[in-house]
Amino acid sequence: MGHYRSNLRDVEFNLFELFGRDQVFGVGPFREVDGETARMALREVEQLARERLADSFADSDRAETTFDPAAGTVAVPASYASTYKTWLDAEWWRFRVLPELGGTAAPSSLNWALAEFVLGAHPTLWTYLAFPTGSRVVWRRGTERDKRIAEIVASRHWGVTMMLTEPDAGSDVGAGKTTATRNDDGTWSLVGVKRFITAGEHDLADNILHLVLARPVGVEGAGGPGTKGLSLFLVPKYHFDVATGELTGERNGVYATRIEKKMGVKVSATCEMTLGADGPARGWLLGEVHDGINQMFDVLEDTRMMVGCKAIATLSTGYLNALEYAKDRVQGADLAQGSNPGAPRVPITAHPDIRRSLLTQKAYAEGLRSLVLYAASWQDEIAIGAADGSDTRLAEAVNDLLLPIVKGYGSERSWTVLGTESLQTLGGSGYLQDHPIEQYVRDAKIDTLYEGTTAMQAQDLFFRKIARNKCVAVDHLFGEISSFAGRDGQQGPAGESALLAEAARAVRDVVIGMVADLTASDPRSEGGRATNVYRVGLNATPLMFMLGDLVVAWLLLRGADVARDALATAQAGRSRDRAFYEGKVAAAEFFARNVLPVVIAESAIARDVDDSVMDLSVDAL
Repeated sequence: MGHYRSNLRDVEFNLFELFGRDQVFGVGPFREVDGETARMALREVEQLARERLADSFADSDRAETTFDPAAGTVAVPASYASTYKTWLDAEWWRFRVLPELGGTAAPSSLNWALAEFVLGAHPTLWTYLAFPTGSRVVWRRGTERDKRIAEIVASRHWGVTMMLTEPDAGSDVGAGKTTATRNDDGTWSLVGVKRFITAGEHDLADNILHLVLARPVGVEGAGGPGTKGLSLFLVPKYHFDVATGELTGERNGVYATRIEKKMGVKVSATCEMTLGADGPARGWLLGEVHDGINQMFDVLEDTRMMVGCKAIATLSTGYLNALEYAKDRVQGADLAQGSNPGAPRVPITAHPDIRRSLLTQKAYAEGLRSLVLYAASWQDEIAIGAADGSDTRLAEAVNDLLLPIVKGYGSERSWTVLGTESLQTLGGSGYLQDHPIEQYVRDAKIDTLYEGTTAMQAQDLFFRKIARNKCVAVDHLFGEISSFAGRDGQQGPAGESALLAEAARAVRDVVIGMVADLTASDPRSEGGRATNVYRVGLNATPLMFMLGDLVVAWLLLRGADVARDALATAQAGRSRDRAFYEGKVAAAEFFARNVLPVVIAESAIARDVDDSVMDLSVDAL
């Protein structure tokens, strides 16, 4: 049996019982994907992931990729290439491709549910097979020429990368120095170096289209300092005929000049890419407009969901592997037997601390799954609203608010729980390659860094998604949580609802205080001083964790209500279903009682934040 342990039952619970996605399958823009089709897709992709996609997981970690510095090429292990072909041939990725490009419009909630199976079985497949996202962005943002390029990319399954980061700029995208100069034929020549480019070079596709942020030279109104001066260019690995899609055989001047040696996801080629050093690197300006950072955000939003989904997929299989081990591992006597040397040895699931650990893992794995699919449900509403012409501004704002939480909070909680609970359940065995958890921990750490560090996600959450949005989205979320906490006829213990209500008020007070500090940092305001913003910066990451825990608690408690209803009906008649629903209730109550009091305490710390650390000499750090 392979490493991957899926949780199809909980995925279906979220889609159909908790979030009622039946009402969007087969409707409006999703008319070709009805409920029956969705259920079939879930079953088939889950089986494919578990039985085939997971096969080369360990081998591709050990074999890694090979880099030829002379040719600037990367080759992946044969076993991984076979796995990639299996996923490509299955064609379930068509749900993510625009209908105009040969795909089928499917709800985002279904796509991210399917993504969990793929990312849990072999997390790097999604990054190599990036043409669904890349072709969509080029089609929607491009000219007729660009639309033709999108058609070629989608039909020929070319690789697609996004090139933002540069060696000296790091996460400060606006400090990028790569330049683009317009040629007489309307193309552009790019010069610069990009770093940390995922799947920047490989041998899995005939060609790779690089989406490159660069600063145009000699263009009035464009190319200035900061992110607003950046434009987005389409730069292929090999030149090709735009009319036919046929490769000319001529290599473009964009090469991998190094691949990074990493602690995890080793089969993913993380490349340094050099443009224009060995011959011109020619490309096209996307859409013939200088709007690079906004165009690139279309890609970044998708990758944030991907990283969050990868994180929870790994946590879920880590938890299920730990649970399986704990059921079989016999060690020690029942604690209630005291010091009786003759007491029988018991499975470690009988030990209280293992129970605590397993329930912690279960609550986070299932709660974070609900968080991802909750965000995806808002994306469904945006697509439906766009199709029928209704107002989608609130849905867009809430989705924007959730994305840094899915990525930043989700990746941190997943990695921490994997390393401190899942691995610990196996004891010393968890540290060995005999079990997959040691690789899970190494592979999952990158999720906290991909597409912006946790601190960057937290600052995006507050400054862009809360303050700039004038708290519209976050107030809507607080309203939903508070309404649920005060609902009539609640079935669960009142204590959990009271904790939820108190935590919501406490976190909202933190937001109010941070907005006040931000306002007071404007020297034009009465008594304002610029350094007040330091308190905002100190509280940004704690706020993201508090808000994440609050939303997860709310979603788990919502799921517990659904489970209680099922337990009260014939729906839970089978013993397996009964155990499943009882587990949903137990995980929600455990999380509420053990995590929400911490959130309330952390909110008190945040409200009294002291920015004196900013006065401390660097030499004292």
